[in-house]
Amino acid sequence: MPDTVVVRWAKQVEPDFHARFSALSRRYCYLIYNNNIASALLKGLVTSHYVPLDEKSMHEAAQHLLGERDFSSFRGAGCQSNTAMRNVSHIKVDRSGDFVMLDIKANAFLLHMVRNIVGALLEVGEGRREADWIKHLLEQKDRREGGITAPPEGLYLREVEYPEKHELPAAPWVLPFFKSS
Repeated sequence: MPDTVVVRWAKQVEPDFHARFSALSRRYCYLIYNNNIASALLKGLVTSHYVPLDEKSMHEAAQHLLGERDFSSFRGAGCQSNTAMRNVSHIKVDRSGDFVMLDIKANAFLLHMVRNIVGALLEVGEGRREADWIKHLLEQKDRREGGITAPPEGLYLREVEYPEKHELPAAPWVLPFFKSS
């Protein structure tokens, strides 16, 4: 294994277990360093965004994404999923100092879905779009109507939830600036 991978535990699982298809939900976070000066220490770990962001309007806009919806407007080109229907059970945009954080949990995600959501929310956060624009994007079901695809730097898989029958441990780590919710 490369140095960037650490095995914290291992367990024999039932033959019907599948790491991807047995999951009940996935939770991602996306970290944005919102400062007019880039950080050399954070390069490659977060997305730097130099225009001031209004995280409260981003959070308000993000609430339109809750529930079971057709996320075609946030689906990346080349996505092989049979359906764009996904159920977002939690979404929050918050700030801690210069960090703006998106925390999102859903039953599944489409290709680039989180990064496309972040791209749209950046437009709201900069004040170029109103919070209701996100609702409009969902209704359009057209990726070409959406914002940019945010860079991959800053996207982290935070947690995967499996049925209790598999007896897998909960996520063993939480970064200090993540609040439990």
